[in-house]
Formats: sequence, C-alpha cells, structure tokens
Amino acid sequence: MGAKVYIKHKESGMMKIGGYGFCWTYFFFGFFIPIFREELGVGALHLLFTCVTFGVWQLIACFIYNKQYMTRMLTSGWELAGTEEENRAAKSALGIED
Repeated sequence: MGAKVYIKHKESGMMKIGGYGFCWTYFFFGFFIPIFREELGVGALHLLFTCVTFGVWQLIACFIYNKQYMTRMLTSGWELAGTEEENRAAKSALGIED
C-alpha cells in the first residue's frame, strides 16, 4: 500500500527516503514517527490529537501522514530523486503536476 521514494535536498545534497500511500510505521508507532523524523511540533500535535480522540486519530493518520510529510519536505527545499518511474508514481500519488 505504501511506497518509498528517495528525496534530495537541493542545496546540501543530503538524501532521505520519503513515502507515499498508507504508512505502516505510523500505524504501529503513531506520533513517534514525526518525532523520529525530527518534526517535534507535528509529533506533539499528533500526540494531542491521539489523546483527545482516544486513539482514533492514529487510525486516520495512517492514511494521510506520508502525503503530509512529503508535502512539507517538497515545499521546504527537497526534491524527488528516485528513478523517472518512481518519481512519476510519487507525483501522481501526491497530486503534483509536472
């Protein structure tokens, strides 16, 4: 359900693995995933939502987290760095037009 694609920072050249589609890691580890990805504010917000909704938010976020994460990354200086086919599939899943 979820797929991985490499992303690269335009200025520094640093590489990371991004994803799109269902997020299995978020399903199992919840708000810890944004924290591990160095998004402390997002992780705190997700913890709050999870507590307020008694865990229902975690089930919903599994479907939307990867898209939100990739959108934040691609709007802050990162670009897709996979093969043409991987980039095309990621753009399609993320709703990015060429």
